[in-house]
Amino acid sequence: MKVLIAEDDLISCKALEKNIKEWGYKVVVARNGEEAWQIAKKDKIHLAILDWMMPGMNGVELSRKIRQEYQDKKSKYVYIILLTGRDKQDDIIQGLSTGADDYMTKPFSFQELKVRLQNGERIIKLEEERIELASYDSLTKIWNHNKILEFFYEELERGKWENQPTGIIMADIDNFKQINDSYGHMVGDSVLLEVANRLKKPLRKYDKVGRYGGDEMLVVIPNCNEVTVKQIGERLCLSVSQEKVHTEAGNLKVFISLGCASSETFPNAPGKYLVQVSDKALYLAKKKGRNRIVLANSPKQNE
Repeated sequence: MKVLIAEDDLISCKALEKNIKEWGYKVVVARNGEEAWQIAKKDKIHLAILDWMMPGMNGVELSRKIRQEYQDKKSKYVYIILLTGRDKQDDIIQGLSTGADDYMTKPFSFQELKVRLQNGERIIKLEEERIELASYDSLTKIWNHNKILEFFYEELERGKWENQPTGIIMADIDNFKQINDSYGHMVGDSVLLEVANRLKKPLRKYDKVGRYGGDEMLVVIPNCNEVTVKQIGERLCLSVSQEKVHTEAGNLKVFISLGCASSETFPNAPGKYLVQVSDKALYLAKKKGRNRIVLANSPKQNE
């Protein structure tokens, strides 16, 4: 985990940096509040040790800005420890009310600081676990609608920045309503779960799959042109259909239809448009008889 130290006193700063590095943390140092604020906005900070008295922006103001950033932009939570020579109750209340998680008065014991950092690390890990759990679909155990779209939009922007295309695949289970109607929703749920598991198998570790809605699933594939996105689609179809799905109603043969698109084909198109064209391509795959892939390969096709 990475610790931000904001301390204008050189001797105190060096002592903090030395000890915290020895405890196994990565450390980034700022000599004033404004410098620390710029680091906190751009760098992935997990814990912050802020001196109250600094030139310009003090530790209390910095704590307030970091906490506001978390609330406004839903950024990663930063555990904040405020350091100060002030030890009156009113000072402690003021410091904690700005959003600081902990408060230590100078002079302090480094062993005590170590324990407080460990407590902060535990809280950060619990927060990350909570966020991750809230991002999963409870039935299929893959990313939920909001999270998979978030992944796609972020990957699309990163791809534009690095001049790399991003692929998107919309997958739908063929005749899923018939499965539910014939065998019941418990069997339908088990089919959904198994299809989600099989979709993950051919993917690379940095590809993502999530439940878009109902029996539709969305796959995000970084660095993927229109040729590759169709090839991956073929592997997904094979992964789902090559073996029957074991259910309480017996072994069922399950197929999927896919709509594929790549940002290479639609340069500068917004993410929502690529979702729409892949969904239209999926509709065409269904219309043409199911168990097939349709590639959204020209803007005219999707007008």
